[in-house]
Amino acid sequence: MKPYMAKYDPGKIEKKWQKRWFDEKIYEPSLDTAKKPFYNLMMFPYPSAEGLHVGNMYAFTGSDIYGRFKRMHGYDVFEPIGLDGFGIHSENYAMKIGTHPADQAKVSEKRFYAQLHEIGNGFSWDEHLETYDPEYYHWTQWLFVQMWKNGLAYRKKQAVNWCPSCKTVLSDEQAEGGKCERCGTVVEKKELEQWFLKITNYADRLLKNLETLDWSEKVKIAQRNWIGKSEGAEITFKITCLCQGASARQASDKKQAGEVIVFTTRPDTLFGATYLVLSPEHELIANNQSLITNLEEVKDYIKKTKAKSVEERQVDEKEKTGVELKGIKAINPANGKEIPIWIADYVLASYGTGAIMAVPAHDERDFEFAKKFELPIVQVVSPVLTRHPAGAGVSRGAASNAIRIESDLWEGNGELINSDKFDGIDSETAKWGITKFVHGERKTQFRLRDWLISRQRYWGPPIPMIFCEKCEKAGKGEQKNMPGWYAVSEDRLPVVLPYVKDFRPTGSDESPLASDKEFYRVECPACGAVARRETDVSDTFLDSAWYYLRYLDPENEAFALNDSRVKHWLPAEMYIGGAEHSVLHLLYVRFVAMALYDWKFIGFEEPFKKFRAHGLLIKDGAKMSKSKGNVMNPDEYVKKFGADTLRMYLMFLAPFEQGGDFRDNGILGIERFLNRIWIFTEGVIDDKEDGKAIKRNKKISTLVHKTIKKITDDIEQLHYNTAISALMILLRGLEEDKSSQENLEILLKLLAPFAPHITEEIWRETLGKKSSIHRSEWPLYDPALIKEDVITLVVQVNGKIKDTILMDASMEEADATRSALNSEKVKFALAGKKPKRIIYVAKKIVNIVI
Repeated sequence: MKPYMAKYDPGKIEKKWQKRWFDEKIYEPSLDTAKKPFYNLMMFPYPSAEGLHVGNMYAFTGSDIYGRFKRMHGYDVFEPIGLDGFGIHSENYAMKIGTHPADQAKVSEKRFYAQLHEIGNGFSWDEHLETYDPEYYHWTQWLFVQMWKNGLAYRKKQAVNWCPSCKTVLSDEQAEGGKCERCGTVVEKKELEQWFLKITNYADRLLKNLETLDWSEKVKIAQRNWIGKSEGAEITFKITCLCQGASARQASDKKQAGEVIVFTTRPDTLFGATYLVLSPEHELIANNQSLITNLEEVKDYIKKTKAKSVEERQVDEKEKTGVELKGIKAINPANGKEIPIWIADYVLASYGTGAIMAVPAHDERDFEFAKKFELPIVQVVSPVLTRHPAGAGVSRGAASNAIRIESDLWEGNGELINSDKFDGIDSETAKWGITKFVHGERKTQFRLRDWLISRQRYWGPPIPMIFCEKCEKAGKGEQKNMPGWYAVSEDRLPVVLPYVKDFRPTGSDESPLASDKEFYRVECPACGAVARRETDVSDTFLDSAWYYLRYLDPENEAFALNDSRVKHWLPAEMYIGGAEHSVLHLLYVRFVAMALYDWKFIGFEEPFKKFRAHGLLIKDGAKMSKSKGNVMNPDEYVKKFGADTLRMYLMFLAPFEQGGDFRDNGILGIERFLNRIWIFTEGVIDDKEDGKAIKRNKKISTLVHKTIKKITDDIEQLHYNTAISALMILLRGLEEDKSSQENLEILLKLLAPFAPHITEEIWRETLGKKSSIHRSEWPLYDPALIKEDVITLVVQVNGKIKDTILMDASMEEADATRSALNSEKVKFALAGKKPKRIIYVAKKIVNIVI
C-alpha cells in the first residue's frame, strides 16, 4: 500500500488519470470480439466556436455516468465521440472573426477535444470522427446517391422557408413556429428549386414504430404530433364562374374554372359546408385570374400575407382576415348549392391540399370567420343528450356541450340533421356514407412534409449531382421525371469541398460554390458535354443522421459501414441527448435507418433501443444565452474545483431528465463532500495499519446494502441527484462508525461513475489495486440485509382507511387481523357490528367488510 497523499489536489490527480486511462486504453472495448457489447451513445456534439459550455458538459456527464455504471456491470461499453462540425454556426463565427471556416474548424477541434479530455468522460478516443473530414462526408454523399438511386431524392420548385439572416433555405422542422431554429429570425417564403428526400414515404412506419420504442415520452409525443396522421376523405368541389351576366350554371366551364380538392376529417359535416377557404398561395388563384373580378384586392392581400411568418398567420385566432374571390363560386357536392370561395392566411399551402371546406357550426375557426364576415352557419350534427346513462348527472343547462349548442357551435359527434337522406344517422357512420355519396376518396393524410436538404451556404458537403442541359433537351437522365440529372458515380466520391476564399453567402438562390468555375464545370457522365455540378450543399442534419454507424469503423476506406461490427453492436443500447431535436435529428436518423434497412445495408429499422432526453440547464433562474451573458465555460470551474466536483454538482442539481439551476455557491457543498471522502479514506487506512479490529455493525451493514440497491436503481433511472444524496448519507454513517476497508471499497465503487478521478486515485494509489476501479465489479446488495424490521399496516373498513399500525415485519396474517380488530379507531368505525369478511393483502392492508 502506498503512502497516503495528505492533500486532495484535483488538478494534479485528474490530469494524471486522464493520461493513464488514454495510454492504458481503459475505455477502448474490442469492437470485433466484445462478449457483452453495450453501445452507449451521446448526441453528436456541435463544436461551437466558443468551445464546450456547461450545458454540453451536463449532457455528456449524464451519459458518461450511465456508461461507467454498465461497464462495472461487466459490459463492454463503447462510448465514442466526434464533432458535427459542418454548418451555419461555425461558418457565421468564421465570418465574424475574419477567418475561413476550414481553418477555424481545426482551431475549434483542438480546443473542443482538449476540453472533452478534461471533463473525465470514458470516451473511446480511437474512433473519433469529424463531419468536415472528406473521409466522412465521402459517405454522406454516398448516402445521398443511394437515396437518388432508390427514388427517395428529387428536385422540385416550391415555396420554401428562407431565413434572411442565415441566407439559406430551411426545412419545415428547422422553421417550426415560423422562426429559424439557428438564429431565431422570422422566416420568409421563397419560390426556389431545391433537393428533397422523401421522408413522407416512411410516415406510417415512423409513427407505428414509436409504440415499440423505449424512448422519453415527450419525444414520442412530439414526433406523433409532427407526423400528424389524420383519417378522412378527399372531396372535390367544382368551381363555376359568373361570366358576362350569365348564370353560374350556364357559364360553368370546368377547364377554365377548374376544381378544388379538400381533405377533411369530418365528411359527415359536408352538408354544413357554407364556403371554401383557400391558402393565399393556392394554384386556383393564379389559374383563374381572368375570372376573379376583384383581382387587385386579392393580389394585395396575398402580398401582405407573404410578409407574415407562419407563426404570425396562425397565432392570433381572434383577428381573422380574408378576401372573397368574387366572380367564381364552388358547388357543394352534397347538396349542389353554390358557396363563396375565400382566401385567408390561417390556411397554409403546406398542410393538406391548401384548401378547407368551412363548416362554421362545427369548427371554432370557421365559426369565428363566419361571424366576422356574416357568412351562413348551418348546424348539421346534433348531440344526443337523452342518450346519457341514467344518473350520469348530465343536463342541458349544465353540460359543456349544451353551452356550445346555444352558441351555434358544436364540435363533437352526434346525429345528423339538415343532411337530407342522412338525417338521424350517427355521425361516425355517416362519414363514409357521405364520402361515397359525393364520390369522395377515403384518405390517410400526414402533417409531415418531405425533408428539404439544399443549403445555399458554403460550409457543408456538396450535393453529389450533375446537371446536363443537353441531356435535358434530349429527354435523357437517370430518372424519367428529372431529365438532365445524374448522380456522381460512387468511384468518384467524395466531391471535395474546395477552399473558396469568398465563402460568404450570396443571399440569392445560389451558394458561394456557384462562383467557382473549376468546381462546377464538369463533363456530363452520359454524353460528355459540358455540364454543371450542383453547387448547393446538403443540410448538416444529413451528416448526423448516420454518424453512429461510422463510429464503429471511422477509418474504413472501402465502405461506409463495417457490416460485422454493425451486426455486433447495433441498435445502440442507450442514446442520450436533447429533446429539442425531437423532430429534427431524431426523426431524420430514424428515417435514414429505415431506408438503409430496406436497401439491406443494416438489419434493424430503429437505431436506438432506449433514448432519454436530458433536461435544460439554466443559470440563476434564467435560460443561458449569449445575449444575457450567462453562458458558462466549464474550464474555470474545472481549474478551481476539479472535474469531479463539477460533474457531481451538475448531476446533483435536479433529476437529469428535468434539468437544473446552476448557482455558483452550490458547488461548494460538493467540494466539501469529496474532501470528506479523502479524509475518511485516511482514517480507514490508519485503522487497518494500526491493526485495530473493526467490529461489524448491523446498522451500518444495512445502510451499506440499502445504499447499494438505491444507487443501482437510481442510476438505471437516471435519478443521479438522489443517488448522490444516498452517497452523502452513506458517508455520514460510515464516518460515525469508523468503518472497514470493505465498506470503503463499496463506497468508492458507488461513487466511481460520478467522480472517476478521485476514486481511481484512492483505489489504485492508496489501496494499491492493480487494475482500474472502472473495470471492477459493481457491488451487489444482500436482500437479507435490506429487509425492513417494521412495516406500516393500513387498516380499512369497507375500503376506507381508518387506522395505520406499525407491525413487526415478520408478522403473519393472524397477527395482522388481531391487531386491526383491537384498534380503537376500528372499533369505533365498526360500532358493534361483526365483520362479514376480512381481506388481507400480505404485510400491507387489512380490509374489514361489514
